[in-house]
Amino acid sequence: MYIYSQIEDMNPLIGRKNEIQRLRAHLQSRKSEFIVVYGRRRVGKTFLIRKAFENDFSFQLTGLANASMMQQLNQFHTALTKYNTDQAWEPTPASDWFTAFQQLIHLLDQTPQGTKKNVFLDELPWLDTQNSKFLSALEHFWNSWANGREDIILIVCGSAASWMLKHLIKNKGGLHNRITDRIKLDPFTLFETEEFLKMKNTIYDRYQIILLFMAFGGIPFYLDLINPGKSATQNINDLCFLKNAPFRLEYENLFASLFNKHERHIAVIEALASKGKGLNRTEVIQFSKLPDGGGLTRILDELEESSFIRRYKGFGKKQKESLYQLIDNYSLFYLRFIKKVDEDDEHFWINMLETPAFYSLGRLCF
Repeated sequence: MYIYSQIEDMNPLIGRKNEIQRLRAHLQSRKSEFIVVYGRRRVGKTFLIRKAFENDFSFQLTGLANASMMQQLNQFHTALTKYNTDQAWEPTPASDWFTAFQQLIHLLDQTPQGTKKNVFLDELPWLDTQNSKFLSALEHFWNSWANGREDIILIVCGSAASWMLKHLIKNKGGLHNRITDRIKLDPFTLFETEEFLKMKNTIYDRYQIILLFMAFGGIPFYLDLINPGKSATQNINDLCFLKNAPFRLEYENLFASLFNKHERHIAVIEALASKGKGLNRTEVIQFSKLPDGGGLTRILDELEESSFIRRYKGFGKKQKESLYQLIDNYSLFYLRFIKKVDEDDEHFWINMLETPAFYSLGRLCF
């Protein structure tokens, strides 16, 4: 889904200049490139890639959520037909991914020599349905045909951090060491959030911008929901505390879309939310009630790679004494306020301003 449709024609470079430059630099490469862009849901990965390549793709496919292999392959066939310029070739729907990638090779061979062939596979984890052998077919496509050429740029992205880390970034099979560039897309900083809101023609002073940042963090999609005609207080109240407000439902959906067995990730998030400065590993186990072991290490790594938590060492502490701290403002705001407020209290945020609980949120977020 193209989540920036409302601001598509606006300046895309806010907070993303380095990433844009890195992606565009690959157009000058003399070898094939396999680029992975990853980050949490709603952070703007698709928008970044489309802007960096100016929608100039030889082929683009977006995976379907909760779809079968045949539905994914039908989606592939639709995209193949869209990009096909060979009137003498009418590809039939593939019955498996190996055939589909062979069809993609035929399509890309239509591109004139010396021209970069930009292939963008969006929401890649959704394509890898159970028993589909999608990953094996992707490996074969890259290793047997694309790798070693000079004209292929394969860009893949996805929000499912556990899949992206396991199957691409830390792949131990056929794609081991095949990734030529990896870009982790982080949320906007407070300064970038201010720039983004100015781009939306808001007239908020910095106090109101800080209020919005405390509630939504620097997530572009969240910030794009803000109504410039209303105050920061009104926006927070409408988006978080009205009945069926979007941010009453976002929390559970957010983690479910990113992680397998996401209940364990939520347990860690809620454990870390209990202590502002963070917890060490032993305390994480104690508060989350999760067992120690490799599973916990993986969960912590995935949350860190998705910009929900950070790991840091206290002054004079050893690496094994590192603390894990929750840094996602929306999660903090949800757990401290939204989760605890009854849906019938539709004016909660307006009524609680200037209270001690309100000021404590600022201490948590900064």
